[in-house]
Amino acid sequence: MSEAVTHSVHSASTSPGLLASLDPLLREWLPRQRWFAGKGRPVTGFSLVSATEVLPLNSRLGLLNLLVRAHQPLVPTQSAPAHPADCYQLLLGVRETLPPRLAPALIGHPAQGPLAGLTVYEALHDPRPADVLLEALRERAHIGELRFERDMTQEIRGDLVPRLVTAEQSNSSLVYGDTFILKLLRRIVPGINPDLELPLALAREGCARVPAPAGWILADLAADSLDPGPHVPGDPYVLGVLQPFLQGASDGWDLALRELAKGEDFNGAARALGRATAEVHTALARALPEVTMGRAQMELLVEGMTERLTAAVQTVPSLLPYAPGLRSAFDALADLAGEGRTWTAQRIHGDLHLGQCLRSPSGSWSLIDFEGEPSKPLAERRLPQPTARDVAGMLRSFDYAAHSLRAEGTQVSAVPGWADACRAAYCSGYAEAGGRDPRTDPVLLRAYETDKAIYEVVYEARHRPDWLPVPMAAVRRLALPEPS
Repeated sequence: MSEAVTHSVHSASTSPGLLASLDPLLREWLPRQRWFAGKGRPVTGFSLVSATEVLPLNSRLGLLNLLVRAHQPLVPTQSAPAHPADCYQLLLGVRETLPPRLAPALIGHPAQGPLAGLTVYEALHDPRPADVLLEALRERAHIGELRFERDMTQEIRGDLVPRLVTAEQSNSSLVYGDTFILKLLRRIVPGINPDLELPLALAREGCARVPAPAGWILADLAADSLDPGPHVPGDPYVLGVLQPFLQGASDGWDLALRELAKGEDFNGAARALGRATAEVHTALARALPEVTMGRAQMELLVEGMTERLTAAVQTVPSLLPYAPGLRSAFDALADLAGEGRTWTAQRIHGDLHLGQCLRSPSGSWSLIDFEGEPSKPLAERRLPQPTARDVAGMLRSFDYAAHSLRAEGTQVSAVPGWADACRAAYCSGYAEAGGRDPRTDPVLLRAYETDKAIYEVVYEARHRPDWLPVPMAAVRRLALPEPS
């Protein structure tokens, strides 16, 4: 690995013809990737943010880390103003010829420029480049603009066999010998990503519910190279996070569906998951500053919720009959704030659902993926928020699980009250560990759950129309007047 640590950036990666030679290949390949966020709009061109040769391109096997902006026609709306082109992290392998086993990873053959006559492919399918990334983390390498850091208290062995995780959507991950998992972020934005920031903060607090980062990859770039907007000067950009792999752990979503399919309840697991969530929230409150949300802050929160409802009704007209009832959930929250009620806000998970939770064979729950909603601006994802937002996300997830088998067409006998029982058990477990039951603030919880259900309706209408009845069932319930 010493070549990766000590070599300088070669002329090929800095050649002005590099991106031009890759352009026609990337226009075809990039939109097909699951993690590409700009689907439905053509790519009109690319601009280079950074190019680093992790392995020299003039060697038998080259490895190129590219940060490129993909330019696409903008579709600005009132709620989504025009923004700079999305920046993506690409890890490209370069060989003279591609072995048959790597044929599915082929990107193409540049016809001109410094890579003319060579084969370019998605490097993460190749064990050798994957080994190089882990070795760079072990050695705390500094390669061009890339900086590989690690927690020296955790041992990282060099003989771990890598494999690519194929189920990822918004990012890509490599598992090393069932010991570590390296998440490589694909859409790169300025600032410290919460998927590194929050697990590091929780590790400092000794919170065992979240795997402590063992290593991380940063890019030291000019302050305005990724985004001309506001940022903290000198902040590196997070490209990847290495964490312990929870071998044998079960995904919470899959686990819930298996219990449902057997006609069994999930109450004990839900209660334990509530305790785990509260422990993470408590540790985050100790580690990072809390703030108080008063009338002005809550009015902004309610305004955002109301705007999303208005936009959703325009997108999904079947929401229209329920709009007044849904809006009443937000109005009730605004009324409480107007009466002088305040709420505590802190850093939270930000996108909590069953799929973000893993249960070990011993029954212990862990929370993962603290990136938040990738479609949201990073500054928004890092804002303190009421913990009720995470709780509402999990309550919606139980509801989704209860209805999902029917949405998928699976003939499974319904378990009466399954979701309600899970929701109650989760909140009870949260109260046991956190000291406060989320149900004691029903107005705030209803507002967040309503906002989440509205988001789900729009998502399903656009991407999975067959699933639309799932969030619509929640909409009908949430639109009913709250019992006095």
